[in-house]
Amino acid sequence: MSVFMAPAFHPPSEQEKARYETHNNDVNDPGYRAFVTPLVQKVLESHQPRESGLDFGAGTGPVAATILREHNYNVSLYDPFFIDDRQKLEQKYDYIICCEVIEHFHFPAKEFKLLRSMINPGGSLVCMTRLYTDDIDFGKWVYKDDHTHVFFYHPESLGWIKSVYSFNSLETADRIIHFRTA
Repeated sequence: MSVFMAPAFHPPSEQEKARYETHNNDVNDPGYRAFVTPLVQKVLESHQPRESGLDFGAGTGPVAATILREHNYNVSLYDPFFIDDRQKLEQKYDYIICCEVIEHFHFPAKEFKLLRSMINPGGSLVCMTRLYTDDIDFGKWVYKDDHTHVFFYHPESLGWIKSVYSFNSLETADRIIHFRTA
């Protein structure tokens, strides 16, 4: 049910990075802060400040992580283009956030396997993206027009991810996807 771009059409890394550099992810922008609030709120509801977190795909302006840090949360940053600290991928976390990131995964199976391997028991993966549903006219859907968006998740594919990667629960609400472990 998901829709994805054939790998032959994926943008080269340098084009992808150039596109991300055009994003205005200003941590002080009230509009962007409001945009990420649902993701931040899910972490605040589900985890405590003493727990360890990772902003996977933090980008040039890690707004969600910044807001969580303002609430005294311990959040590390990783981004393959801007904060490529591979040691962060060898650690375990109580929660991982992916804010407008999973639609950029060229190989989602590989990425979800990695993310799941980094989550402690009782932890969670909180993602924010637009889901592709049966009522969307894909040809007119603006979200697909960003050439770095290569995978659009259908709610059924999220169930598959939950099952294959041994998450215990899955909740979705608007743009928020919350996977939990036992």
